[in-house]
This record gives sequence, structure tokens and C-alpha cells, in this order.
Amino acid sequence: MVNENEEIKISQSELPRIVVVGGGFGGLRFLKKIDTNQYQVVLLDRYNYHTFQPLLYQVATAGLEPDSIAGPLRKSFQNKKNFYFRMATVSCINSDKQEVETNIGRIKYDQLVLACGSLTNFFGNDEFEEKSFPLKQVPHALNLRSQILQNFEKAVLKTDENEMQRLMNYVIVGGGPTGVEVAGALGELKKHVLPKDFPELNLNKMQIYLIEGQERLLGAMSEFSGNKAFEYLKKFDVNIYVGKIVKSFDGETVTLNDGMQIPTETLVWAAGVKGNAISGLTLDITPDNRFKVDDYCQVVDYENVYAIGDVASMFSEGYPKGHPMLAPVAIQQGELLASNLNSLKKNKPWKSFSYQDKGTMATIGRNKAVTELLGKFKFGGFMAWLTWMFVHLILIVEFRSKIVIFGNWLWNYFTYDRGTRLIIRPFVKNKAGKKPKKESQEEVLVA
Repeated sequence: MVNENEEIKISQSELPRIVVVGGGFGGLRFLKKIDTNQYQVVLLDRYNYHTFQPLLYQVATAGLEPDSIAGPLRKSFQNKKNFYFRMATVSCINSDKQEVETNIGRIKYDQLVLACGSLTNFFGNDEFEEKSFPLKQVPHALNLRSQILQNFEKAVLKTDENEMQRLMNYVIVGGGPTGVEVAGALGELKKHVLPKDFPELNLNKMQIYLIEGQERLLGAMSEFSGNKAFEYLKKFDVNIYVGKIVKSFDGETVTLNDGMQIPTETLVWAAGVKGNAISGLTLDITPDNRFKVDDYCQVVDYENVYAIGDVASMFSEGYPKGHPMLAPVAIQQGELLASNLNSLKKNKPWKSFSYQDKGTMATIGRNKAVTELLGKFKFGGFMAWLTWMFVHLILIVEFRSKIVIFGNWLWNYFTYDRGTRLIIRPFVKNKAGKKPKKESQEEVLVA
């Protein structure tokens, strides 16, 4: 049995120790660039793999296998000396003792890098957290995939029209990139795949609802992109409601703030994220649960503690509310911090962070995407879709995964098929209509 008060056993070294919490985009890029000839590096993460989160929605809608978007962390750094990985849940930072407390013990650090990402933001509503489907982790995607496929297997057995409709309705909350992409993927399933699998069902009855509180889709992108996304989703017969808010969900009915009710058993929550700030460093936490950092990613008022990516909030003239919680920000901050810590050992001056916004994009389905590059070029359609595919393939960590994903995309494109329509792990609600407790709560303590 593990004693949480014991120290985690790591080989002793004369090198200063950097402890990194989180193997997401920022943590991974930091680890690749840090000089382990100069430092001993210990990575802590609750999973033993890195998740390529932008493609989770494709796992959830049977387009990709989960292992194609997840790469083993040990494999990524197996040739890096003075590197150690420990699978652990981080509970607290003790800055006075320079220790990280975890479920497997304590570990001391000389430098601490917090790259623990973000959590789904339910805005304090326990009902949504317990009964909806977030999409931040591989288990979330597998839960949603099982739910979708199980619903149709149940629907073919129903004779009551109301029960059948409830099973075939899907409500997505949030009209940002994740919400738009999930809606588009469900639209493709409805149009191309499910009619072949369930010929006894009238798939015209399947209704997809996208609810967005702002007045248009893709609020973080241009009006051009929002309008294009709206146009593409309408081609999939997605019911789009902007300027409306989901008020409640009892597991069977979604109620909007205007009183509209939608019968459904599946509410996908894509309405926002918040920082995954770990307890212990409480001097300066933003309202969205992020650590305030300076231009060098150093947590304010903590000399040897740094935060990068979604959990870091760096204010500047161009970003008065902090940088967007996007993978490119985390990647660039991870690279800069590693470079600065390498410079520290060579007595070279540090460089401050300046975000290079190369663009944003979202895909809605086959040949349908929106792309904005360098703040100047905005385009949609087939070329935007190809650009989206290329960029995501480049960012995938494992070469094998690039091949697998590209192969899946080619197969899907030419056959109009989804090859992973498997209920490997059935999703089961408890008697109260809630998700199992262990999976209904996202732990606020790790990457």
C-alpha cells in the first residue's frame, strides 16, 4: 500500500531537479526541449499517455480509435537521460518546503513547472456536471461513443414514439470549435453511416441541436467563420439556437431559458473550460482558476514555480484578459520556458514571451471547414478542410499515429464509413440517471 507521506523514490542526482506536472501540449514541448544534461526531470501525470485533445470528438463519433490520438509518455522520452515518469494524482503544492504532494508520495523540486491544463467549466451547476457528457479526456470520448451507439440499439426496440425520439435527439451546448465539430460529426453520422446500420429506423427523426449563448457561432473567430460554420451545419440539418442558454437538464429533458424543452438522454457539454489550478499556490488565482504569471511564465510571487498553457494567465496589452486557452499558446510557452531554463545554466539572459498567433480553425465535416491564418487570411470549404487536416497531422506526436489517422481519414472520405462503431465499454447510468460518480467528476488536481 502506498504511503502518501513517503517521498517518491527517484535516483539521487547532483543535478537540480525540475518537476513537471502534466503531459499535455505545453508539458510535452517543454520536456522535449529541456536539457537533461543540466537537469534531472520528473514528469507527473494521472495518465501514462499524452492526449491529442483536438481530435477527441472523432473518437466520440466513431471516426478514430482512441489509441491513435494518445501516445505513451514513457515512449516519447525513452531516449532522454535523467528523465523519470511517475503516474500520480497531484493534490497540493507546498512551496515553503518545495514539495509536490501526490497520491503516491511527496517529491521535492528545485524548479516546478505546472502544465496541468484545463477542466470543463460547468459554471457551478452540479446537474450539468453529473448528467452531461464533457469532452476533455479519452474516457469521456469513449463514454459518449458508447452512449450514441447504445441509444440507437435501444431505439430499434422501442414502439413508443416519444421514447424513440428521446434516444435519437442530441443536444450540444456551446458553439465554439468543439461544439461545432461535434455537431458536424453527428450530422455526418446521420447522413452517411447510421442509415446503413439501422435501416429499420427513420433517421430523419434524429435531431441534432446546437445551443450557443452568444449571438453567433465561433465567437472567438471572425464573423465570416461563424457564418460559414452556420451555413455548413445547416446542410446537415442541425438545429442551431444562438442567444439561448440551457437552464436545466434532468437526464431526459433539456430546458432552455426561454422555456423551450427538448427531450433527450444525451447532452454534450462544450460550453467552456477553466484552469486546472492546483491548491497550495493561492496568492493570485484568476476568476477562471488560472495562475497569474509574468512575461517569463513565472507564477507571481513564487520564485521557482512556473505555469504554462491553459493553467497560466499572462496579461499583456494585446491580451488584457490573458492568452487564449489554446494548444499553440501552451506549445510556445513550453518551448520558451525550456529555453530560458537552459539559458539559466549558461548564465545567459532570459527572453520574455510573445505569442505568435498563426491562426485558428474548425472543421464541420467532409470538405467543410473554416480557417483563419495570421489574422489576415480567412477562407472556408475544401481548402480550409485540407489545411485543417495538414496542421493536425503535423501536430500529432507519434509517427505511427499520423499514419493511422491519415489512413482512417482516407477510408472515411472514400467509403463514407466510420470503422470504429464498437461498444467496447458499455456506458451505464446509475438509478438516479447520473453518470458513475468516478467519471462524473473531473479531478481538479492533475493534468
